[in-house]
Order: sequence, then C-alpha cells, then structure tokens
Amino acid sequence: MHGSTRKPLCLAVPDIPPARQGGFSMRTPRLQRDRQQWIYDYVVKETGRVFHWDEQGRELPASVKSHAQISKHLGRIGQRMERVAAEEEAAGHLATAFELYFRASATFAAAQHPVLETNDEKKYLHGRCIANYEKVIQHAPYPLERVEVPFEGVELQCNLHLLPGKPKAPVVIFIPGCDMTKEMYPDPRVVHAHHRGMHLLVMDGPGQGMGNLRGIKLTAENYERAIFAVVSYLQTRKEIEAEAITIYSLSMGSFWGLQAAASGDPRIKAVAGPWASYLDKYYILDTFSPRYKQLFGYLTGATSEKELDAIVDKMTVAGREGNIKCPVLLTVGEYDARSPTELIYDFYDKIKAPKEIWVYEDAYHQTRMFDGDATRSDIHMMGMDWLRDALAGKFKAGYSRKMYVRTGGGGPNGKQGENQDSRAWWKS
Repeated sequence: MHGSTRKPLCLAVPDIPPARQGGFSMRTPRLQRDRQQWIYDYVVKETGRVFHWDEQGRELPASVKSHAQISKHLGRIGQRMERVAAEEEAAGHLATAFELYFRASATFAAAQHPVLETNDEKKYLHGRCIANYEKVIQHAPYPLERVEVPFEGVELQCNLHLLPGKPKAPVVIFIPGCDMTKEMYPDPRVVHAHHRGMHLLVMDGPGQGMGNLRGIKLTAENYERAIFAVVSYLQTRKEIEAEAITIYSLSMGSFWGLQAAASGDPRIKAVAGPWASYLDKYYILDTFSPRYKQLFGYLTGATSEKELDAIVDKMTVAGREGNIKCPVLLTVGEYDARSPTELIYDFYDKIKAPKEIWVYEDAYHQTRMFDGDATRSDIHMMGMDWLRDALAGKFKAGYSRKMYVRTGGGGPNGKQGENQDSRAWWKS
C-alpha cells in the first residue's frame, strides 16, 4: 500500500487570549441572529439537522437536543470509531481499519465544525481528524500526500490524491464548502477524479479546516488568491499536466471557484460549480439557518456585525461575468433559498464564455438525482465527467446549454428538459 513517510504533523495554531480558552467561553461577535438561538435549538432537536431542513433523515444522533451538544456527541462517536479502527489494525484487518479511520476522520471534522472559536475543544477535535487521516494516508491504495502550499507568509494544507503509478495527467482542484474540511472528500475508496484519469487536490483554504487552526482568516478576496497559490504549486509537480488544471467547487466553494474563473487566468481550463453560492450572501446569512452568520463571524475573525457585513457584502461574482473566459458549469435547485433561480439565470445569461446550467426541478441546495452517501453523489460523478469533456474540447466558443432536470425523469445529459427554463415550468 502507498502512503506518506512523513511523521504526523504538530498543529500550528496562533496564541489564543486566555479569555477565549476552554470549552465554555462565549463566541464573538454577537449578532442579531443570535436572538433566534432558542428556536434554532428546537429545530436542531426535532430534525437532527443544522441546515438543509428540506432533506430527509437525521444527520445528528438523537441525543443532540441543542446546537451546543453537537461537538461533544459527534466527538464521542469519532472516539469510538478511532478505537475500533486501531483494534482492527492491530488484528491485521487493514482494509477494515482503513475504512474506519476515514469515517473517524470525517466524523471528527464534523464534530469540530460547530465550535466557532479556536479553543481547546476545537484543537482536540480537529487534531483527531488530522491524526485519523494520517492513518488513511498510510493505508491508501494509491499515492496520497499531505502537502503544504506557500501562501502570503503562511502555508495552506492540502491533500493530493495521485493516480496509481503517478502518471502525468490532468488535475482537479476540489474546493470544499464552508462546512467541510479537506478530509471529508473524496471517500478514498471511490475517487471520482481517478476513475476519469485525473489527479485530485483538495484544499483547506482561508477559513477552512487547518486554515482556521493556523489563524488564516477569510476575507472577500483572499480565497481567490489562495487558489492560484495552489495552481502555481501544482505547476511544479512532474505528475501534473500544467495545461490541464480544472476546478470542481462545491456549495460555498462554488463562489470561490467562480471567483477564480472570473479572474480570467488562462491556467484554469474549466470550472464546475455545483450547488450555487456565487451571488449575494444576504440569502444564506440573513434568511437561511442562523448557523451561517455565526459561522462567518468565526471564519472572517470579524469583531462586530458591522465589520462582518462589510466583508460579506463583497462576496459575490456578480459584475464579473464578462471576465470569465474558461467553460463553466452551474447547478442550482429550483427552490434553493440560498440562491434564487431568478438571480442565477441572470448571472448565467451575462456569461460570454462556454457555459452550461443544470436547474433541478423541486430541489433545494444539494442538487442530485439519487439519494445515498454524500461522498458518492451523482453530482460529483457528472461534474467530473463535465470537466473531462471540457478538457477534451467539447465546449467551443459560443456554447450555451440550459437543462431543467426533471423530477423522476432523465439526467442532465439527456434530452428531457433541454433548453427549458424552470421559471416557465408550465410550458415544459
């Protein structure tokens, strides 16, 4: 089996003022949406979800009765998974250990996320996420490296999933959403990019995963610059085709991916941006789950709501459509409260580069056709196919295709719903 020979990394984090140490200090800044915490806790208790309440089933254990309990109760599950993984490894059951270490890492990643300050609990949970992923690297059936990318005086930590044999090949940069870390995708047993002949790099950018632990705070512009630091790094790797770098950017990551596309940098050959988050952040921060405005207070390091609003007001790709030069894929749910389709269609129409949009009928934020494991979602398969098609030159100048993906019908590469507009659903 392939793996890294590096020793487990020590977590480098900034000094935390004493008043913010420990598990029970108060999060800052205080926000108007904090007044909704009582009803938010009730919804968390009843649904087992902190957002995306349109989805079926619970994501949290029934023991969670409030948002504050999530980190502890998921952390306990992660601890058990880690213990059993170590037992199976000691018994020589390496395939079982490999799978359980990945699940433990992803569970610890989910556990650390609701802790909206860099305190002892956050450092412990994120540290276990990293430690378990070291075991994933050790037992991976392909070359998997943890790499450090220089960026404005600090380093961005990324996971580089190389094709078996390390051939020279195209690469996909995966940009996670704001609720993810680089350890959560891909499932190392099913790497969609590999199945399509591409390497995969997953990054923790500013305000994500290790970026938070290192004090690399998110601004309106610095994630875009971080992406190009990663691009420059990839161009130094002999395994990477420097003229075949693409981006797959998910959810809030799709905003950063489209930012990169709007830079016009010719090194980016195509960008897929599923689960639209490209435009005005008012909808996600002020009309959706209270979690998001609280989260962005932490990610940005804002000290007041006024400062936070000033930062997020700039987080849009609107107005930069004409700068997009590479082929782009957009996807949005017909009823996504975070990204109204009227705004997404308008944004799409202003793009002059080769473009495609998939609007999923009666869907919300997480556009997909079939239920199942999130790491194996059909949107990942089809999005990676689209990037491969872009590299093959399928999308020429002037290319434009709208798809209204119908409930219970065909997929985005069929004919049903082609060139139909969800805003005139009664005509389709």
